[in-house]
Amino acid sequence: MPIFQLPRDIVFPDPDFAEPDGLLAVGGDLSPKRLLAAYRLGIFPWYSEGEPLLWWSPAPRLVLIPEEFHCPKRLARTVRQGVFTVTMDKDFSSVITNCATTRVKSGEGTWITSAMREAYITLHERGYAHSVECYLEGKLVGGLYGVCIDRIFFGESMYSTVSNASKVALAALVRQCIIRRIKIIDCQMTTAHLLKFGAKEVSRARFQNFLKTCIHKGAPQEAWSGKEAALSGPPITKKEQAEP
Repeated sequence: MPIFQLPRDIVFPDPDFAEPDGLLAVGGDLSPKRLLAAYRLGIFPWYSEGEPLLWWSPAPRLVLIPEEFHCPKRLARTVRQGVFTVTMDKDFSSVITNCATTRVKSGEGTWITSAMREAYITLHERGYAHSVECYLEGKLVGGLYGVCIDRIFFGESMYSTVSNASKVALAALVRQCIIRRIKIIDCQMTTAHLLKFGAKEVSRARFQNFLKTCIHKGAPQEAWSGKEAALSGPPITKKEQAEP
């Protein structure tokens, strides 16, 4: 199938036209209006510095239903013990910056270009992008960020500089999603790491149905508070709840 060149107008081709690897279109810009239009269709930007702006819609799609989150016993214990201090929307800029620099330092490379960073900070300032931060002894050591539209959280990236920090951030996100009645966490690409936490692959048709049923007005949200999520802890299985 052809790769579509985006026009100046904010329109996207049908995601069904995506290549087998998920590549759908090239061009356009990272304006808030275009980004939100893309996410509403299950499309997201992903490219490296120096490359053209690329838009993707992979299938199958990895999603995590908050109520189906698997919280390992060790992680549940870490959360209960309050090893980390969890906040939300406290330092979005540092989280997205650290997601990029941590990947670069590890030799993985990053798609979080300077333009991407500024674009998502703008989305955050407008109430569409949110972050979870994990602090250890007052130092930011892990976190994640993504875009939230109505009842779907589109996860973008996470990082950790100490063991378990990003896992605690994920657990806090799940708890926050349950509190806010967010039905789906979009994990985009399949990884063995996320599969261990209960994420599962769904077909393009099913994911598109999630978009239709979970996104309506698409209004911006007030800054998230991590207080309830941090105090309540992550959801755990009945077996784990029965254990001391």
